[in-house]
Amino acid sequence: MPEVQPYPERVKICCLGAGYVGGPTMTVIAKFCPDIKVTVCDLNEKRIAAWNSDSLPIYEPGLKEVVDESRGRNLFFSTDIDAAIRDSTIIFVSVNTPTKKSGVGAGEAADLTYWELAARQIAAVCNASDDKSPKIIVEKSTVPVKTADAMAQVMAASCLSTNLQVLSNPEFLAEGTAMDDLFRPDRVLVGGAQTPQGLAAIDYLCKVYRRWVPTEQVLTMNLWSAELSKLTANAFLAQRISSINSVSSLCEATGANVAEVAHAIGVDTRIGPKFLKASVGFGGSCFQKDILNLVYICRSFGLPEVAQYWHQVILMNDHQKNRFAKKIVSSMFNTVSGKKIAILGFAFKKDTGDTRETPAIDVCKALLQERAQLSIFDPEVSREQITVELGQEEMELVETPGDVNASCAGAHALAIITEWDVFKSLDYQRIYESMSKPAFIFDGRNMLDHDKLEEMGFKVFTIGKGKKQPDIDDS
Repeated sequence: MPEVQPYPERVKICCLGAGYVGGPTMTVIAKFCPDIKVTVCDLNEKRIAAWNSDSLPIYEPGLKEVVDESRGRNLFFSTDIDAAIRDSTIIFVSVNTPTKKSGVGAGEAADLTYWELAARQIAAVCNASDDKSPKIIVEKSTVPVKTADAMAQVMAASCLSTNLQVLSNPEFLAEGTAMDDLFRPDRVLVGGAQTPQGLAAIDYLCKVYRRWVPTEQVLTMNLWSAELSKLTANAFLAQRISSINSVSSLCEATGANVAEVAHAIGVDTRIGPKFLKASVGFGGSCFQKDILNLVYICRSFGLPEVAQYWHQVILMNDHQKNRFAKKIVSSMFNTVSGKKIAILGFAFKKDTGDTRETPAIDVCKALLQERAQLSIFDPEVSREQITVELGQEEMELVETPGDVNASCAGAHALAIITEWDVFKSLDYQRIYESMSKPAFIFDGRNMLDHDKLEEMGFKVFTIGKGKKQPDIDDS
């Protein structure tokens, strides 16, 4: 049996990728482990400059305070990736793994180009270094099952002089609550090879997390189980959203109220209340990408029925977004051409500026195809980012005044896409008076007082709430 190479007592960590996962995760490690040097690297000089400034490149409640506490003490942001790799024993890889746009698996499989480039760069640095101490590569990006195994083979073939163990440590962060998720995680998964060196690497990383996470919540397993756990967790959560959204259609047709139905099933302890809120649809970087990844894996292993089952979750989400846009058009006398529609919210959820796969993209594009004039307001999303998502040509019919009341003034309708708390406290009486009549509200998050809005004069349309049932005359 090969002798286990020991890892140094003094831990040094670097992370390749300074995005939504790498940045906050490393920041929290630095906070709870002030004796560990943590370096966050990225090729994007502008992004690293932002991390080193007072204007961080991402918005997450509580993030800036933690960055300010640790930056310059034991938390560093750098574009010198090679130096960070040389200096570190634990190397997190948190690069983008988007869905492939072309080639085999296009539209479903994850594009691992950046992951493989990172792996080869790590191997090249190790080959050129005189220090041959063992290193641990931590797979933090969401990747297909057996990716770590494939990367381990690439590393083993590319780097013969340094023992490199590849671990899977999937993230379970929800944007908007990422800092709390990192401070108090439900669990931390660490998967690795079930060999003496692999188990030593697992224990070395687990000791870092155990500095603030209870031991019983730091779970260890093999590589494939850790990778599949991440995809399955997101698939199950998205499935619940699509399930309640499918019921919302039936509620509208029958006169039922989806909020009442969700409450009724949510109090069942076997089901629970979370992720049972009907809406315009789910978005974000993870749910759709991970489910499509799962679908592709199932097909690759000859499981077409399983693939079809999970793909239906995506189809239902697409249906919900399209249904919401069609409801706007049909309710406004089957035409929105030339009409101003205020889009309240563009991020995929509140408390984040992330617009990846946001339902707003599909809704806005559908309305723009009908030649509607859109006025978009989101407190954390810039016009530049909206342009990236919708395309420059579409922006001819889009204004972004930067003030919610200006967006609403003169509008024929309001469409609430993101559940920002600020939208609950708006002066809707004033807004109603400033709008063209009849004034419509389409509440894609079921977050407003609909009865009160109707009393003001609004024509209100919601998700999953059928027409009011007539009172029964008992006389």
